[in-house]
Amino acid sequence: MAEDSKGYKRINFFTGFQTTADDWNDLVKYQVEKHKLHNRLMHGPGVVPRVMGGLKVSARGRADMSVEVAPGYAVDGDGNEIYIAEPTIKTIDPGDFKLPQTVYVVAKYVEELTDFVSYRANLEYKGHRRIAEGFKVEAIITEPDITREIELCRVFMTKDVKRITDAKDGLEPKPNEIDLRFVPVAGVVGSTMDPKALNELADVLQGAKGVYSHMYSKMRILSAGNVNGAMNSLDMLLRCNLVDERNLYDLFASIFGMQEELIADVEDNYPQYSAKKEFASFKKHVELLQGMHQEGQFNQETLTNVMGYQKKSTENLQTIFGGKAVKKKVESAAKAADEEVLEKIKVKSDDFGDVIEIDGVKLRRADMIDVLDKGSEQQHKFRIVDSKDKYRTRQKLKYPDGVIVEDTGVAYEGGYAEWEISNVTPNKDVLMFIRMDYVKGDWEAEILANGKKTGTMVCSGDDRKFRWRNWPYRIPAEYVTDTFLTIRQSPVTAERDLNLYRIWFYQPQ
Repeated sequence: MAEDSKGYKRINFFTGFQTTADDWNDLVKYQVEKHKLHNRLMHGPGVVPRVMGGLKVSARGRADMSVEVAPGYAVDGDGNEIYIAEPTIKTIDPGDFKLPQTVYVVAKYVEELTDFVSYRANLEYKGHRRIAEGFKVEAIITEPDITREIELCRVFMTKDVKRITDAKDGLEPKPNEIDLRFVPVAGVVGSTMDPKALNELADVLQGAKGVYSHMYSKMRILSAGNVNGAMNSLDMLLRCNLVDERNLYDLFASIFGMQEELIADVEDNYPQYSAKKEFASFKKHVELLQGMHQEGQFNQETLTNVMGYQKKSTENLQTIFGGKAVKKKVESAAKAADEEVLEKIKVKSDDFGDVIEIDGVKLRRADMIDVLDKGSEQQHKFRIVDSKDKYRTRQKLKYPDGVIVEDTGVAYEGGYAEWEISNVTPNKDVLMFIRMDYVKGDWEAEILANGKKTGTMVCSGDDRKFRWRNWPYRIPAEYVTDTFLTIRQSPVTAERDLNLYRIWFYQPQ
């Protein structure tokens, strides 16, 4: 067989080899010991989470001194596997201990020889045909030795203890409450989740990181920074292939708590946002997610609901605050054009050439639409659909630098405007600049690219003296999946007309 100092030896059969009971026992022992070695080195001791009931200890609801251990699976420090197939009741007798005292409920691996047989023809031939692999659940007062036992819970028992109960606050259990904080967790390498589900989760996280980062860095909503940090941490674990059903719900539980803190922050300090219907929807989604986690029913349906509600929450927040997803293939926003560059282009009065270079940022023009030019409109399939009102306009107005520009365009109320552009490089931001009469702003419009909502174009403020602006909007790179884009502008502000004169499209060089 094997000796630790000499390594492992396997039995090798050959023709004429006369085997004995020792040979066959060595064969079994070799397999068992190598399996235990694998458990020690590759997984470590502890409870395997989310398998069956996860060996979770809970009060029985009978107001007594007994606890119930749920079915589950664990590995001890020697590599033995502790398998509990059915719920197990353990009664703790206060008379067995000198109280007050911390009592530990542990599971131990045990073996028992079974199926004894003897042969009447020759009484020398006798023995046990099987070894039963079992367990014991015990209550002890010494700190558990992880090499031979696995802690399932601990309870600090007072002298007057009458019953053991579940902890009201799992992070800070009180005396005579079940404390699960010190239960060791066996390591598991790799994820058991379906690759499609992993990709969907990655998409949910990318969208969430975009909006929470925007809320924190641009809107200065500090509580959003905590949520963004948690989303980034979960994304890093996902990239390390360490996320699946065994830990995902607990990881999301911390995010739900941070989202609740964000809701309270916005309601207390940003009433202009909390009053919006999208925020009420976001709040409702978080409440539903918290409720599902408290129910403790974790299955495929739960996973679907968690990702669905998180995705919907992100969409609601994007509608309110803006902020777009950032993917690993996306061209850096800093390289594309930062906000200062966009502000300078917004008031640019001279011609928009094939290349714009401002503050070291180079942008290449992909396309341009000259509204009311018949050829340009036909080439770009420009149209306005289902509008309540639409009219042509010619204006001779000033930019903020005093330069006067005359141009023709169209204004519309309701419905949507749509056009198609080409010569686009996929996986790069598209910067859209719309020349507009800024005499009356304060409107919002949804922007769709190839049928997918990319966010909300927000035009705030107005200028009655210098009325020309080249209003910017960034289409994030994850929506730029082809060499052409069909773009739709849908006003969401009631009774407000939007005007379009000339539209330029640029991408980072």
